[in-house]
Amino acid sequence: MFGSIGMPELMIIFVIALIIFGPRKLPELGRSMGRSLSEFKRASNELRSTLDEEIRIEEHDSAAPTTPKPQEQTSENT
Repeated sequence: MFGSIGMPELMIIFVIALIIFGPRKLPELGRSMGRSLSEFKRASNELRSTLDEEIRIEEHDSAAPTTPKPQEQTSENT
């Protein structure tokens, strides 16, 4: 989930955040960050499903057999 960030790095980040924001503000900051991440995931999933649906519709429309237009018969009387 965090890529190359391991447990020691997370602990250092937590300690620095605790020093900067303090123990009272840290839980509120964590909740707002979690809400922001979940909202971002929801929006990106919605965008992905919309794009997939549009692609599926385009593929379906392009795969549908097209009926050729009837050609006009020209009579050349010479």
